[in-house]
Amino acid sequence: MEALIVSGGHLEDAFLLSYLQNHKCDLVIAVDSGMNFFYRTGQTPDYIVGDFDSAAPDVLQSFTVQSQINKKKPVILQFQPEKDETDTELAIRTAIEQGCSRIHLLGATGSRMDHVMGNIHLLGMAMKQGVECLMTDEHNRIRMIQKGIVIQRKEQYGDYISLFPFTPQVKGLTLTGFKYPLDGYSLECYHSLGVSNEITGEQAEISFEEGVLLVMESKD
Repeated sequence: MEALIVSGGHLEDAFLLSYLQNHKCDLVIAVDSGMNFFYRTGQTPDYIVGDFDSAAPDVLQSFTVQSQINKKKPVILQFQPEKDETDTELAIRTAIEQGCSRIHLLGATGSRMDHVMGNIHLLGMAMKQGVECLMTDEHNRIRMIQKGIVIQRKEQYGDYISLFPFTPQVKGLTLTGFKYPLDGYSLECYHSLGVSNEITGEQAEISFEEGVLLVMESKD
């Protein structure tokens, strides 16, 4: 199963509508003010999750009435504001509990860099549970990996791929099919070596022996 989660960060309706059209997910979750997108576009998510401190009261009321009428959709999970998890973490955990093995996370970037950093860390939470989580906006697609991957050039998200170690070292890093290849390199924190590589072959392969790697595909 695949889930699409719309959080309350930066949102462009045209981009989100296109993404929904091109990614037919089994489960759709709105996070707090992320529900505004569904309200504006006349759609109903399967779940609405959050403490609703940033949600528009009339939008929440509309979906609450709809849930009571349908007695199923949307399922509204409301939490107290004083909690250990962010609303986005609760949404990701909900998707995992429902059996999803791949999550598309949208609306997770924006002007609040603390939220962006927190959401990047949540990619690791999903990764540790064997769930692939793709954090995507109009210009970036970010994932966290602990084993190698292959990226087809025709399927890459933009022109640039940057790699950041999320452990002190990523050992034995080998890059093939890239403009700047590596062979058994130890990529360490606090360096910018992995920024803005490019795929030159039909596909590019990232492999490594140990560590956790943040993979960021970007376009201008």
